[in-house]
Amino acid sequence: MHEHDHHSHDHDDDHGHHHHDNHYSDMQARVRALETLLTEKGLIDPAAIDAIVETYETKVGPRNGAHVVAKAWSEPAFAEWLKEDATAAIASLGYTGRQGEHMRAVFNTPETHNMVVCTLCSCYPWAVLGLPPVWYKAPAYRSRAVINPRAVLEEFGVTLPSEKKIRVWDSTAELRYIVVPERPVGTDGLDQEALAALVTRDSMIGTGLAVSPGGAR
Repeated sequence: MHEHDHHSHDHDDDHGHHHHDNHYSDMQARVRALETLLTEKGLIDPAAIDAIVETYETKVGPRNGAHVVAKAWSEPAFAEWLKEDATAAIASLGYTGRQGEHMRAVFNTPETHNMVVCTLCSCYPWAVLGLPPVWYKAPAYRSRAVINPRAVLEEFGVTLPSEKKIRVWDSTAELRYIVVPERPVGTDGLDQEALAALVTRDSMIGTGLAVSPGGAR
């Protein structure tokens, strides 16, 4: 199924696609060179840099997306707006910026599980999900997520019923995706902050599920 330059893949069927290894942009190369120089001069600690990146990758960044999901779970009108115009709905919460100008929200249902990949490089909605995880940019994920998403999900610890369809969305520079996971059972009495705490980064990429109340993150 194709929509302009972005498309989804319904599975389980095989699809041909291209492989493109990542290369540093000029800015990325400069940052890496500067980091190396400062490390060699003893001015920065690589471990501290890694800790900062980890914080923004898994904690601070994805909180924006988690609040989007929690609001969609709580407010049907917002969920409809998110389905119709994710860019505007997300922007209404103040989450805008580079790498997130054009967004689409795809909703998991009892019948369908959605998963996001960028087969050509690593397009990713930084404004709502923070920094992309290393595995998202890896050629292995970018190819296997399209060819055999069910097996990839199992490697992430997600085993879906055989009758549940998996739909893979190919992110592009023009359009990026956020997955709205299914709301866990037993959460009717939770407010949006408590609901947001159940939403993981991986669940908004589609390689994970929302956490049940009291479950470990």
